[in-house]
Amino acid sequence: MKWKLLKKIRVWVSLSFFVCTLFLFLDFTFSLAFQFISTVLYLQFVPSLLKFINLISFSAAGFIFIVIITLLFGRVYCSSVCPLGTLQDIISNISKRGRRKKRIFKYLKPHSWIRYSVLLIILVFILSGSILLLNLFDPYSLFGKISLNLFRPPVIWINNFLVGIFESFDQYILYRIEVKHYNPLSIIFSLLMLGFIFWLSLKKGRLYCNTVCPVGTVLGIISKISLYRISISETACTQCGVCSYVCKAGCIDYENATLDVSRCISCYNCMIVCPENGITYNRIGSNKPEKKTDPVKRQFLYNSLLLAAGILGFSKLVSGQDKPKLDSIPIYKPKPGLATTIPEDKKFHVTAPGSLSIDHFKAYCTACHLCVAVCPNQVLQPSFLEFGFDGMMQPRMDYHTAYCNYDCISCTEVCPSGAILLVTEEDKKKIQIGKVVFIKDNCIVVTENTACGACSEHCPTKSVQMVPYEKGHHIPEVDTEICVGCGACEFACPTLPYKAIFVDGNDIHLTAKVIEASDEIREVDLEEEFPF
Repeated sequence: MKWKLLKKIRVWVSLSFFVCTLFLFLDFTFSLAFQFISTVLYLQFVPSLLKFINLISFSAAGFIFIVIITLLFGRVYCSSVCPLGTLQDIISNISKRGRRKKRIFKYLKPHSWIRYSVLLIILVFILSGSILLLNLFDPYSLFGKISLNLFRPPVIWINNFLVGIFESFDQYILYRIEVKHYNPLSIIFSLLMLGFIFWLSLKKGRLYCNTVCPVGTVLGIISKISLYRISISETACTQCGVCSYVCKAGCIDYENATLDVSRCISCYNCMIVCPENGITYNRIGSNKPEKKTDPVKRQFLYNSLLLAAGILGFSKLVSGQDKPKLDSIPIYKPKPGLATTIPEDKKFHVTAPGSLSIDHFKAYCTACHLCVAVCPNQVLQPSFLEFGFDGMMQPRMDYHTAYCNYDCISCTEVCPSGAILLVTEEDKKKIQIGKVVFIKDNCIVVTENTACGACSEHCPTKSVQMVPYEKGHHIPEVDTEICVGCGACEFACPTLPYKAIFVDGNDIHLTAKVIEASDEIREVDLEEEFPF
C-alpha cells in the first residue's frame, strides 16, 4: 500500500512540474501567478548549473539540490521534475490506452557506449567553447523548443477562433493574438525531435533518457552510489517477469533478478506490481526490506522536504520581483517604398538587454526559448546563423519583426540559465545593446523626394532627429551616444527590402548617455499615419 502512495505522490509531482513548465511557454497573457510558476525552473538541471557557474550564487544552485537528491534516492529528477520525461510518459500512456493488448516493456541492453559517447562529445564541444550540442539535447531546453514551436501555435489559433465566436455575440472577454513571425529552422528541429521522442516512447519507453539525454547519463552515473536504491530480493523473486513488463526504463532483468540502478528512473511501477512484495527501497548494504515504521527515516524525509522548501523559498526571496503590467502593443504595418539597394551592414546582431555581451550570451544561453515566449512584442526570435553555427536557435533581437519596448524587462525576469541577467527598468533604459546607423541613399526622403520622419517619431531617447534637407524636407540625423538600440526606428522605417536606418549590435553592451532631465521621453506609437 505504501508503494502505491509513493507512486501517486511521484505522479502528482511530475504532473505539477509539467503543467507549470508548459504553462510558462503557452501563456500569452503574461499573467496567472507568473512569478510563482517560474520558480519551477530553479530545479531544471542544465540551466541551474550554467547560472550557478555564471553567478556563483546560492539562489542559482538548484542543480546541487538535484545532485543531493540523486545521491540519496537515485534519478528522481528524471521521473518527477524533468518535463520532457513526463511528456514521454504521457505519450506512452496515451498509446497504451489505444491498444487492444496490454503494453509490455522488455529488458533492454544498457547501450552504455552510446550514452557515454554522446556525453563525451557534448563535453568536448563545451570545452572547445560551444554549448550547441548541449542546447540541442538538454531535456528542459528541448521541451521549451517543442512547447513554443509546436504546442503554442494551436493554443493561439484556438484562442483566435474563440475570439471570433465571442465577438459575434458582442462578448469581448478574449482578445486576438497576432503571431508576427515563425522561425522555420526552430519549427523543423522541434518537429523532428518530437517525432523521434514520440517513436522511442511508443517502442521503447524511456530509451531517449538512457541513451541520448546528457542529464540522464550524468545522473545515472551519480545514482550508482546513491544511498537508497530499488532492489530485488533474490529469495522473494519468482521470476514471473511482471516487474520487467512495467519498467519503462527497460532496466530490470528478471531472469537474473537484477536492476540496473544507473538506468532506473524511480517511477516505482515495479514496486506496486510485484505479487511477492520482493521489490523495495533498501539502504545500500542492506538486503532486508524496510520496516513498516522507521522514525529515523521518517524524520530524514521530513527534513529533506523542509530543505527543499527552504531552497525554493530563498531563491524566490533573492530573485523575485514584482512583474510590471504590460500594456497591449500597437502593431505598425509600414507602407512599401521603392526597392532599396544598399544592404544593412550589421557587424554584430543584437542580444537582449541584460545579456552583457554576445560572448556571454552564447556561453550561457541554452536556447530554451522561454524569453521568446514571454516577449510581449515578439522582437526576440530564434536565430539561424546570425551568431554563427554554434549559436543556432539562440534568440536575437529581430527589428524587422518588432522592436524592444523601452521599459520592458520580461526576458530578464525569466531566463533560467543566466544568459540574460535580471535588470531593473531604470537600468534597462541605460543599457546600450546597439547603435543606430543611417543609410542616406536608402531613405525615402532621398529616393522618393517625400517627407517621412517615421524613425524620429518613434525613437524613445531622441537619438534620431530630423534636420533640414532639400526642397523643404527633413532628413534623419543620429546621435549614437544616447541611442539604446531598441530598434523602434528600424522597425518603423518603411523602406524595403533594406532599411534606411538600422541598429548595429554592440559586441559588448555599453551604457548610453543619459538625456537631460528636462527632456521628455517620447512615447512610441506605431499606429499613427505617416506623411507619405
